[in-house]
Amino acid sequence: MGLLTSTVGSFPKPKELVRARRAFADGDIDRGALLEMERGAVRETLALQESLGLDLLVDGEMDRGDMTTFFAERIEGMEISGLVRSYGNRYYRKPRIVGDVSRRARMTVEAWTFAREQSSKPVKAILTGPYTLMDWSFDEHYPSREACCLALAEVVRQEAEDLAAAGAKDIQVDEPAISARPEELPLAARALGVVTSGLRGKVRTWTHLCYGEFGPVADQVFALPVDGLLLELSNSGLDLLDALRRLPSDKMLGAGVLDVHTRSVETADEVRARIEKVLEAVPADRVWLNPDCGLKTRTPDEARAKLAAMMEAVRAVRAACGF
Repeated sequence: MGLLTSTVGSFPKPKELVRARRAFADGDIDRGALLEMERGAVRETLALQESLGLDLLVDGEMDRGDMTTFFAERIEGMEISGLVRSYGNRYYRKPRIVGDVSRRARMTVEAWTFAREQSSKPVKAILTGPYTLMDWSFDEHYPSREACCLALAEVVRQEAEDLAAAGAKDIQVDEPAISARPEELPLAARALGVVTSGLRGKVRTWTHLCYGEFGPVADQVFALPVDGLLLELSNSGLDLLDALRRLPSDKMLGAGVLDVHTRSVETADEVRARIEKVLEAVPADRVWLNPDCGLKTRTPDEARAKLAAMMEAVRAVRAACGF
């Protein structure tokens, strides 16, 4: 069946978890207490997705403060520096690469396994890609961006293959940094290929790109070594539709049909109109539907309402298509 649904990965954290993470950072609670809070939030996030009827679930990244810092804290050869501004009034602690990178231990497998055990539906595993880890860090060690990126690709490859061995059937490797330097797409593709080459035929691989001028390099994007591409479409006014007509027949599209950078909640009719436009470019049996990007910047009520509108629209389009 086509028109299956998922999300890009992150969900808003409950206020009590935000307070617990702050208390842990201040030394007021221990790691075990924080873990219990995180797992409770994961259960709630999975239950929300199940209640709305999504097909492929995520754990909401409740254990991650930031998509690069989370991994940098667990990779040998990386340290965390001070706060830098990412966009708007949002800041994150930018990592520093100070030595040869290597994986100390599995970074996400236990959390993914826990999430999978909480639901009868499949749960997607999500990793930050090597190009983004490289580009969003200060490299104070490697002689070139290429050397740094490929070293990180080996670290991410090991984690991805451990996830596959643990039973993950969908693995998403996020590469949002590609949008800033499209001229480095060949490097990003090479590093992504290191991560996914051993997964082909075992799991469904995805990458997420967002908020860039991808039209001029669409064919390079479509050639990235993954099974599916999750692309932001709504915030940019569906400007990739013409290019998507050239999407190779062996690629799936995760179409962003919710704009996560606005508090305004789309109506089901608005989302349905976006879906129908996507279906003019890509056949329904290769289209998945999801928000443009992660939902962590929205409030819990906004995230729920947006996803509810998406699912209402999906059901209407499925019925019209005979699914």
